[in-house]
Amino acid sequence: MSAPRPHTTLRTIAALVALPLLLTACGYGAESADDKRAEVAAGAGKLSAGEVRIGYFPNLTHATALVGVQEGLLQKELGGTRIKASTFNAGPSEIEALNSGSIDIGWIGPSPSINGYTRSNGKNLRIIGGSASGGVKLVVNPDRIKSLDDLKGKKIATPQLGNTQDVAFLNWVAEKGWKVDAQSGGGDVSVVRTDNKITPDAYRSGSVDGAWVPEPTASKLVSEGAKVLLNEADLWPDKKFVITNIIVSQSFLKEHPDVVEAVLRGSVKTNEWINAHPEKAKASANAALKQLSGKELPAEIIDPAWKSITFLDDPLAATLGAQADHAVKAGLLEEPRLEGIYDLAPLNEVLRAEGKDEVDDAGLGVR
Repeated sequence: MSAPRPHTTLRTIAALVALPLLLTACGYGAESADDKRAEVAAGAGKLSAGEVRIGYFPNLTHATALVGVQEGLLQKELGGTRIKASTFNAGPSEIEALNSGSIDIGWIGPSPSINGYTRSNGKNLRIIGGSASGGVKLVVNPDRIKSLDDLKGKKIATPQLGNTQDVAFLNWVAEKGWKVDAQSGGGDVSVVRTDNKITPDAYRSGSVDGAWVPEPTASKLVSEGAKVLLNEADLWPDKKFVITNIIVSQSFLKEHPDVVEAVLRGSVKTNEWINAHPEKAKASANAALKQLSGKELPAEIIDPAWKSITFLDDPLAATLGAQADHAVKAGLLEEPRLEGIYDLAPLNEVLRAEGKDEVDDAGLGVR
């Protein structure tokens, strides 16, 4: 996988309006979350909004939000401004909620972020921070595939046509010199678009030989006998690439900058707590998943999945650009203008106050 090109590369992605793509990571969990944990501190003053509506996915790549809500770390920074939380299983539905005003701030994957921005001609959202990197693996049936070269002629699942993992796999195939028709998935490798929720069934039945998927689907497959053949992080400079962003409605950012800053401060402090207490944080995320979906992940799944995800504040803007370039080269996307998709000024203000390094927007910030 080629190294990111920070500015020009980020011009090379747009959403496939005609395609039902751009789901984020994995779809385990409930459609909505109660807000029992969003308790207002007694006597705490409200910020400019009495309530902030946040959205995220009930899966591990959104653990900053899961843990931040579960442990009260987000609420602590908001004081008397109450959190109302909702969870989503698909990126487009979260973007729709943001655009309709049902949520104000969301944790979401890179592809839906780009899709939401470009489809509104840059008017509806901003990426204001990062949350997670990594957590994507190529896992295979070890009886059928012994090495990377053995993938030729095999059937490999990706979550959806044009989604982040699909694009990554198509790019990897192209760099191997193999040919695959991006639309149909046919070619030297058969790319089988399969919802993450049913990929384990497809693997068990033998209808796919492996999958390029996010966590915890990858570890779920491994628990059933699959083998990790490649960790996508190994293909990236510094082994980091964006998997989860924080986005905000532009209108909410304009009207309630103090609330946005408080959420970002809570996110930064949550990531710091996660990295300082990884086992406690893993247990907290699993407890949140159990409350949201009715079941927790067993140790054989959550342990390896958790280790493969890095929680950080940097949105890794340059890697978003590289992902974009790969989608264009695959013939899935056309070139948009993404200047202004990032507004990292509030995050950098928080980071400075916490004595941390500022982050860069790779030339795609608000000017």
